Amino acid sequence: MENIKKTNEESLIAWETNADFWDNKMGDNSNTFHREIVRPRTELLLDINENDFILDIACGNGNFSKRLAEQGARVVAFDCSNKMIENAKKRQSKYLNLIDFNICDATNYEQILSLCVW
Repeated sequence: MENIKKTNEESLIAWETNADFWDNKMGDNSNTFHREIVRPRTELLLDINENDFILDIACGNGNFSKRLAEQGARVVAFDCSNKMIENAKKRQSKYLNLIDFNICDATNYEQILSLCVW
């Protein structure tokens, strides 16, 4: 358990340090890999319908959250990095009525459950 805690702390430091770089790199439309590989297959698996409730884990700057919201889903999105969430809220400000951005550790079951009360 101690190793997981240390790994989580190191990961958080790395993402806090690199949040602005990542936001700039991904921009409004993400990168080619995500747009052409991840999104189409994930969307196919999700079979998104209007008013679906979707949890976006490790949402980064919220690009995929926005994509889900554009398809009619209500999204609870989270990342462990406060800076990532700040960037996501700024970048996706037009969608804040459909996306609830949160700071949450994906390895903390209780934190995740607390977000799912929309």
